[in-house]
Amino acid sequence: MTCRILALANQKGGVGKTTTAVNLATALAAFGHSVLLIDLDPQGNASTGLGFDHSARRVGTYSVLMGGTNIDDAIADTGIPNLALLPAETDLGGAEVELASVHRREFGLSDRLNELGYKFKFILIDCPPSIGLLTLNALVAAAGVIIPLQCEFFALEGLSQLTRSIERTRAQLNANLTIQGIVLTMFDRRNNLSELVATDVRKYFGSRVYDTVIPRNVRVSEAPSHGKPVLLYDYRSPGSQAYVKLAAEVLRQERERS
Repeated sequence: MTCRILALANQKGGVGKTTTAVNLATALAAFGHSVLLIDLDPQGNASTGLGFDHSARRVGTYSVLMGGTNIDDAIADTGIPNLALLPAETDLGGAEVELASVHRREFGLSDRLNELGYKFKFILIDCPPSIGLLTLNALVAAAGVIIPLQCEFFALEGLSQLTRSIERTRAQLNANLTIQGIVLTMFDRRNNLSELVATDVRKYFGSRVYDTVIPRNVRVSEAPSHGKPVLLYDYRSPGSQAYVKLAAEVLRQERERS
């Protein structure tokens, strides 16, 4: 079984990155694929969104990255069929500084994932909302990047910086890295601005923008406080159905790629 590693990245916070990571991982698992979600964001919101409070995270991405823990020992069962989690501990906040002096500092996550073999069909990495060493580790480990982009006025600002970082990583560290796709989030059909932003993004990025858009939906916002993906919190909600459609698009991409 081949493994597809995808990083979810955007250096701007509040764009639905973690929400997309959690719910896309859950939807891919619901389609019957084995999925590992890696919480690489020191805020640890992906772990919280899957019901792992801070006291339950004894080992995780920090322990694995800094070489103290075997990755197999740090992976946790989420209780959701086919979905596992590598949680983020509180110490992950200091990893940027500690990694700066480590040999092969950009390859720590890639090296650890190579130890896993091919236990998972998909590995999704929830990156921090910044372009630092943690995000760089994700970009070096990944084959593709999914960029969640909020439908707001400043959406395109900073996107060029992220794409330049992806290009530099591809040129210097990971020749296989590509932009897998851009997913428009927090889309509000009652708001003309959402339509204008969507049109601009599609005009600029073309087929790299997913057809599926994630609507602004109260159920999506409520679900993390219950420690559940929205697909488990309210499967019939528009937000849930959008993530199912997004997962179907990602799977179609993979079939076409192979």
